Amino acid sequence: MTELSLSARADAAFAALPLVAILRGLTPAEAVPAANALYDAGFRLIEVPLNSPDPFDSIESIRRALPRDALVGAGTVLALDQVDRLAAIGADLVVMPHADTAIIRAAKSRSMICVPGVATATEAFAALAAGADALKLFPAEQITPPVVKALRAVVPHSVRLLPVGGITPDTMQPYRVAGAAGFGLGSALYSPGLPVADLAARAARFAQAWAEGTVAR
Repeated sequence: MTELSLSARADAAFAALPLVAILRGLTPAEAVPAANALYDAGFRLIEVPLNSPDPFDSIESIRRALPRDALVGAGTVLALDQVDRLAAIGADLVVMPHADTAIIRAAKSRSMICVPGVATATEAFAALAAGADALKLFPAEQITPPVVKALRAVVPHSVRLLPVGGITPDTMQPYRVAGAAGFGLGSALYSPGLPVADLAARAARFAQAWAEGTVAR
């Protein structure tokens, strides 16, 4: 798979629904049913944080189960050897809570989409120089809509800004007005042990909130 085709897949996934499902605490037994429920609700971006139980098993299972229009990978990526393991199981996505440029470069050298976490303009531009595909604004509780607006004024418009942390269906719109291009969704979407039916219902609410916000804009 070439970088160009991966970039096209990423653009299509964000165009379909620019919400990243963060499945922290997911177990391998839950992985495929949860991923199928999210996919059916329109989600095309799925991450399993590496501080979940046996995360590489879950990621590999989800990647095999979902069509190629979904991007599947890991969050809370903190080390270079983790990038190697993700590449070996065919992951598409590397998401980080920080902006370690060595990890960004490693992810890009292995043809994966990389979304590092940033909280300042300095971190944002360092991450972009290292090859970041989008920027995770983390924690969103700290990076308020006015801060997003200020970053949007200086970060290239083509770069997606994705607030992550405490996002709910009711809090997305002010960030979107400020320039957010999507969101990472954590415990408001998924918590460990959540029944698949409840996950599907939550996913549908988020997808509806995004669609309604698009109309409102």
